[in-house]
Amino acid sequence: MTTMTMRVDDTDAKLIKEYAGFHGMSVSDFARTAMLEKIEDAHDLAALRDAIEADDGTRYTLDQVKKELDL
Repeated sequence: MTTMTMRVDDTDAKLIKEYAGFHGMSVSDFARTAMLEKIEDAHDLAALRDAIEADDGTRYTLDQVKKELDL
């Protein structure tokens, strides 16, 4: 396992510790979760932009979808 060091000022450190503690997390768990969520959000945004770019404007009604799925 790798150890990473992060420098923050005292005010931010206090806020981070309080937030993590309030949510029952260690600062390490909070930081890990927050960083991985940020990466996931970036991937999701890239996927959304790709989908918007590929969208040809075709839309289907609920009835059309049900008929296609034999529901």
